[in-house]
Amino acid sequence: MPGWQEWLGYVASLIVLVSLLMSSVKRLRWINLIGSLVFAVYGFLISALPVALMNLGIVIINGYYLYQMYTKKDYFKLMAVSDLTYFNLFVENYEKDMKAFMAFEEELDNPSLIKVFMLRNTVPAGVLVGKRHEDTLDILVDYVTPMYRDFKMGQFLYQEQTSYFKDQGIKKLTSKPGSEKHQDYLKRMGFNQEQDHSFVKNL
Repeated sequence: MPGWQEWLGYVASLIVLVSLLMSSVKRLRWINLIGSLVFAVYGFLISALPVALMNLGIVIINGYYLYQMYTKKDYFKLMAVSDLTYFNLFVENYEKDMKAFMAFEEELDNPSLIKVFMLRNTVPAGVLVGKRHEDTLDILVDYVTPMYRDFKMGQFLYQEQTSYFKDQGIKKLTSKPGSEKHQDYLKRMGFNQEQDHSFVKNL
């Protein structure tokens, strides 16, 4: 039967394997760092110096990139969709993931809908699609790609860029509940749930 040191090696391998399944780069770095640290300890325990040193190196590399992620100032911008070609390609590529968070039946390329790309460091990190009714914007899609799903885009959109909506005469944002994760996200962004289960944020 394997000893506890061997089991430690198995656990380290499993943690590293799980890290590679993460779609979020930040989560991947954290889990991989933990797995590599456990592997380094395992290497020292069994006197396998190459294994220990290599994994210590991976820990340092992960730590460096995590430091960069937490300290680097990102550039955010909202950009109204002017060309449906790329917009349709973006939606086609991420539609299945979008519908895992929020249900929508409307054709998103409908010209009457408001469509906005959310840029992060000039890269389209997400998209906002809504239907306007007087001074209210019904949000159909508020989607951020897995790589950038760390709440920074949402904070930029709903806390720092409320003037973007106000300048267009929009005073209220509404959203359907969607999945539990989406509901938690809306609450975190300052939306309040109404009796009809919809979410509302007054600007």
